[in-house]
Amino acid sequence: MHNVCTIFRKEMRSYFNSPVAYIVITLFLAITGYFFGSSLFIADSADLRALFGIAPIIFLFFAPAITMRQIAEERRAGTMEILVTLPITDPEIVVGKFLAAFSLLVISVVLTVVSLITIASLGNVDFGASLGGYLGLIFMGGVYISIGMFTSSLSPNQIVAFIVGFVIIFAFFMLDKVLVFFPSSIASAMEYLSVDYHFRNIARGVIDSRDLIYYFSMIFFFLFTTVKMTESRKWR
Repeated sequence: MHNVCTIFRKEMRSYFNSPVAYIVITLFLAITGYFFGSSLFIADSADLRALFGIAPIIFLFFAPAITMRQIAEERRAGTMEILVTLPITDPEIVVGKFLAAFSLLVISVVLTVVSLITIASLGNVDFGASLGGYLGLIFMGGVYISIGMFTSSLSPNQIVAFIVGFVIIFAFFMLDKVLVFFPSSIASAMEYLSVDYHFRNIARGVIDSRDLIYYFSMIFFFLFTTVKMTESRKWR
């Protein structure tokens, strides 16, 4: 656990000692704030549906952008070889880096609570659905970050990692939106694999164990494959 915390602190310092964290947080708040404000003042809709509608789309780009350098840059700069000479395991490296990227995303989401406070000051708020929406965004972000970590382990080129990460994340996002083009025998399986399908379930304020199992399984799977890809360099 100490090694994970060490990697976590190192990665968080690298985010906040550079413009990365500030750009990511500012852009996320600016885009979500614009859509929330448009919904509130133009459409006269005092709810968080606009926020919960645009945030998953923003994640499609932000998650691979946050993670594209996590392992790819270490491999390109040769610092990954230095890390493995230390008394630290590959799973500890991957988990520490995942937690740092995930924390940056969670910070961005938590700062949008200002929108919830604004709505609460204007009238009644469905706190159950609001809490579900925020939990759904955090779980969805966790899956996207784990996918980004995996694609970052595939190539030392950050641009390649970003593009492959975006394609995979976009595919999981779109799965439940193209069901009409597939036979019903596989449509239900595709729907279950859709990240957005489970997000919408939780955003209604209903926390179902099936949705939680899906999110945790996806995060574990992609982190596990990331560890395996990281370990495979020892045999090259």
